Amino acid sequence: MVQKLAKTLNKVGINGFLLGLFAAILLAWIFPFVGSNQSPVPWKPIINVGIGLVFFLYGVKLDPVQLKAGLRNWKLHVLIQLTTFVIFPLLVLAIVPFMSWIDKDFQLGITYLSVLPSTVSASVVMVSIAHGNIPGAIFNASISSLLGVVITPAWMGILADSADIEMDFIPTLGELSVKVLLPVVFGIVSHKWLFPKIKKHLPALKYIDQTVIMIIVFTSFAESFSRQIFSPYKMSVLLEVGATMLGLFVLVWLVIEGLCRLLGFSWEDRVTALFCGSKKSLVQGVVIGKVVFPDPAILGLVLLPVMLYHIQQLILGSFIASRFARRV
Repeated sequence: MVQKLAKTLNKVGINGFLLGLFAAILLAWIFPFVGSNQSPVPWKPIINVGIGLVFFLYGVKLDPVQLKAGLRNWKLHVLIQLTTFVIFPLLVLAIVPFMSWIDKDFQLGITYLSVLPSTVSASVVMVSIAHGNIPGAIFNASISSLLGVVITPAWMGILADSADIEMDFIPTLGELSVKVLLPVVFGIVSHKWLFPKIKKHLPALKYIDQTVIMIIVFTSFAESFSRQIFSPYKMSVLLEVGATMLGLFVLVWLVIEGLCRLLGFSWEDRVTALFCGSKKSLVQGVVIGKVVFPDPAILGLVLLPVMLYHIQQLILGSFIASRFARRV
């Protein structure tokens, strides 16, 4: 019975990781002191080491030969990267001023969401299910993650004044380079000799990523609850933000669909553009957010729209990928 329920939930995108995120927020609400800045647990060094390990392993899994081969389909790559880092942010910047029903703190989170890179694993899995261009998905998701280390903080540096946040781009980029880029580079250099050794353990290694993300989510929300950041907001506000994230996903999907038809993409490339261009990375969002928003309480507010979008992109993406698979 339990296994059947788990399979059903997994088909619609509700997996153990999502349930773990909900559990992390629940624990943060019940035990806010444990995850707060006043906690005796040394969360900061634990998180820093975890982030370095996550991105080192990410670099190890990147195949330089496969990335080089993926350069050929340049039209697909340009569309996905433009959608991720230009079209998506510009759409949000155009409509956020009209979102009078969304509190300004959550508008900051929606803006931050828009400048994040695409997610890797979810994009590739859904493109595979929908019979899309898998090498193109791997290439774009991987490149997007690397570009996001520079482009996401650059966007937030541009938007800092209007968003009422203090951010110095160069120190932020320097910190992200140490925490993210260097581990990725070391991982790529180690790919040739280390990847064959860890290849059979890849399914288990995903739990390292997920554990680090859940720790960051737990500590961010614990600090928010500890300082009663969410106390002024009713449950209806959460529902409004969730509905807005759903509308945003649909809007971006329709824009990409229109561009794919205009450019005459094949079915495989169209599927890849739709899934890679509409996805946003929770992993990168949490890691980069930890640097861009050093105050954990503010980070909790900012991450709420990101997490709601992440949940909906998985659920809707899984449903659409299954429908696409039946059409082929």
